Amino acid sequence: MYKYLIIASLAILLGAGCDNTYSNVTSNSTPTAPTSTTMDNNTAPTTTPTAIDMTVPSGTDVDMSARGLTSVPAELINRTDITRLNLSGNKLTGSLPAEVRNLQNLTYLDLSNNQMTGLPAELGQLKKLQVLNVSKNKLTGLPLELGNLTGLQILDVYGNNYSQQDLDKIAALLTGVEIRK
Repeated sequence: MYKYLIIASLAILLGAGCDNTYSNVTSNSTPTAPTSTTMDNNTAPTTTPTAIDMTVPSGTDVDMSARGLTSVPAELINRTDITRLNLSGNKLTGSLPAEVRNLQNLTYLDLSNNQMTGLPAELGQLKKLQVLNVSKNKLTGLPLELGNLTGLQILDVYGNNYSQQDLDKIAALLTGVEIRK
């Protein structure tokens, strides 16, 4: 009887955290890498990380959040049809590849909750970009080319150790942009 209660309780607990949808630009929680749970009759359940899913979904709205990615899949950077890209909650480090400039139709880019230390100047070439969320990374600087994003409506840099001087120069070039810091 207790065995079934434990299994039912675990099923409820595991099911409660399965939604990785991000509808808000800012997030207060850091997603973790996907896991799988194994149970047998003689031991307690064990949780082990699953393989990282590098499969790039089709369509113009691409959500690759919380997959444990340590790099951006090359196939993704070559997809010029993408309009919305969510790479939040991964383990991205360093900077995006300069080829991000190929994503000319991008209007929304969420890189929040990673471990990125830089952004490429090529982001400034994404003229259709309206939302750029780089919150909760390890950014120490911001490329001044972000000031070229004339269609930008929201720039979220919260939770980074960037230079205020850099942000002031960028903000001076961007009128009417909501800057979250």
